[in-house]
Amino acid sequence: MKSQQGSLIQAVENNDVGKVEAILQNPSYPINETNDKGESPLLIATHKNFIDVAKRLIDAGADINQQDHIQDSPYLYAGAQGKTEILKYMIAHAEPNHTVVNRYGGNALIPAAEKGHLENVKVLLQDGKADIDHQNNYGYTALIEAVALTDGSALYQEIVQELLKYSANKELRDNRGKTALDYAKEMGYTEMVQLLEE
Repeated sequence: MKSQQGSLIQAVENNDVGKVEAILQNPSYPINETNDKGESPLLIATHKNFIDVAKRLIDAGADINQQDHIQDSPYLYAGAQGKTEILKYMIAHAEPNHTVVNRYGGNALIPAAEKGHLENVKVLLQDGKADIDHQNNYGYTALIEAVALTDGSALYQEIVQELLKYSANKELRDNRGKTALDYAKEMGYTEMVQLLEE
């Protein structure tokens, strides 16, 4: 049974696990086909957090590093947007390419820290392969973003603690010449100042 091009994307969008499995039986089907936004079936499944579908695509060898027109890849998106189950599965069953960066020049860890996805931050730090001190186009590291672009609440204090536990470099400066500590002081985040001064 030959499946029409685009039918895998359709099946994924409908979260139709049976149909996805049937299409994946055909080794010649283009598993990394894309829609008009450059999104692959796996990226769509990751967007929608369709965990079972994503796992089957990953098992079938879908490319977790393939980027769409706005430079999102399934791996980067899972990291940035708190899709923890899918992220863990990718790390365990595929090979994240850590040279692939998002449109801001960042890795998976930076937006995970900035968006408050503590579980993802922990998963990425435990995996240990994403560069904890990677600097994006603005010179921001995960540590700088967890301070400078957040509300300084308990959740972000915990993220800062996690990053420091894994020896994030506190001395790194962004393109404006500021460290995470500079931002913490500027914004009056007393608890963060304490953490960063320890």
